[in-house]
Amino acid sequence: MKIFIYILMALSLGLVVFNLTKLDFDHLLGKDSSVAVIGILAGLCAILMLGILLISKKIAAKTKR
Repeated sequence: MKIFIYILMALSLGLVVFNLTKLDFDHLLGKDSSVAVIGILAGLCAILMLGILLISKKIAAKTKR
């Protein structure tokens, strides 16, 4: 399960990097840039939630012992 979570984190990091390349810094709220900003935020949220999941799995393993 831990490896699967790390794979998902790497994929969401790839999503963030890809959308950073599509971002137009002159017009951040333009047509194409708004989609890139939403993609960046979605990728960062996924990384955050997967990190919380990893921490909760570690806590659950320590409390079982």
